[in-house]
Amino acid sequence: MHQDTPHLSPEESAMPAERKAKELFLSAPVIGWMLYDAANTVYSSNVVTLFFPFYLTQALGAQDQLANTFVSYANAISAFFLVLLSPLYGVWMDATGRKKAFLYPFTLVAVLSTVLMGIMAQFPGKFAETTLYGLPFNIFLVLIFFVIGKFFFQSSVVFYDNVLGDLGRGKELPLISGFGVSFGYFGTLLGLTVYLLVGNDFASAFLPTALLYFLLTVPFFFSYRDRPRPAQKKLPLFAGYREIVQTFLDMRLYRNVFLLMIAYFFINDALATAIAMMTVYARTVVGLESGAFLLLYLVSTISTIIGSFALGFFARRYGSKNGLLLVSVILLLALGLATFTVNAGMFWAAGSLYGIAMGSVWVTSRVLIVELAPPEKRGQFFGLFAFSGRVSSIIGPFVYGTIALIFQQLGATASRLALGSLMLFVLIGVLILFRVPGGSSSQPASQHI
Repeated sequence: MHQDTPHLSPEESAMPAERKAKELFLSAPVIGWMLYDAANTVYSSNVVTLFFPFYLTQALGAQDQLANTFVSYANAISAFFLVLLSPLYGVWMDATGRKKAFLYPFTLVAVLSTVLMGIMAQFPGKFAETTLYGLPFNIFLVLIFFVIGKFFFQSSVVFYDNVLGDLGRGKELPLISGFGVSFGYFGTLLGLTVYLLVGNDFASAFLPTALLYFLLTVPFFFSYRDRPRPAQKKLPLFAGYREIVQTFLDMRLYRNVFLLMIAYFFINDALATAIAMMTVYARTVVGLESGAFLLLYLVSTISTIIGSFALGFFARRYGSKNGLLLVSVILLLALGLATFTVNAGMFWAAGSLYGIAMGSVWVTSRVLIVELAPPEKRGQFFGLFAFSGRVSSIIGPFVYGTIALIFQQLGATASRLALGSLMLFVLIGVLILFRVPGGSSSQPASQHI
């Protein structure tokens, strides 16, 4: 076995020497990328986590218990299509060198879908007079537009994440990643201003959310330019799947990246499932009302901002792998406190720790991808990581729901057992992560057998 020198693309080799933090953070492409991170969190927070579930619960009225079913099915369907198609995105990027060319149209479709959700929710017109599968047709259309919007939103994130390697080099990357996620979570705070505007009229929340989401993406499209590669031989649209299969077969050559992907699968599984179920758990086990939950959500967001920024500096000094290990320990503590909580104070502490972990996992893991993957394969590996994350977002809630169903006669204890099972996922991820080489930016990028 031998270790290679760090992988540098031609674009990286042409970059200036590593810059000071102030100079780095004030560069136009980094600011644009950072604001785009805020746009992502506006959509994720407002549409996925808060207003879509709240709207369905409000719109269904006496049938509000069906809201959980529709929310889970809508999320599962969008995740399924992302699992199906996300490996292709990396192949497209690696073949053309383009990111923004794909990111822009995907983002616009997500914005448009959110606008249509708002129109159908707020101005249903005659659509509300027709039913389909027992639902008013306008609510059914809101579900459809949510599936479309979330699919295109999550797809756009794959292209967005791959831009990181073009923004800096070496030890700049953890700082850029941490600063982007940290500032990006200000998008959650901005998103909560929509709640101040609409109050409990959740149908009115989608249109201002779509506008805010769009406006925060605009600076990036003016500040960042693609660096296309020379034209390559055109391949059929789905020929990229052969490259994906070959990437899996090449595990012997890229073993470290695949170990990281498996570790990320289990850690992200716990994170994604906890996000999906936190509203229900907070209300049924802890007894938090919606107002208290929103306040806790705000506190968790502030913890996310501070934690992700701090973890960027931690990863710069001690390495991205050690940063991810630290985040995993914090996540274990958060899940443990939430599982065994006996009062609201313990749950608030768990929420704060969870907020730190939520933002910091991707700060450290995406830098590790850049460090471990050769430049010509980065796009493909980012696509595979999205694939891994989306599969976990299907499996995690299924396991959680199955445990809760089997032990439903135990009442709130069933939810505690289901949440506690997520700690096993994190432990498995940590054990696998120990087998990945240290990921500081000054260390070799990969290890070949």
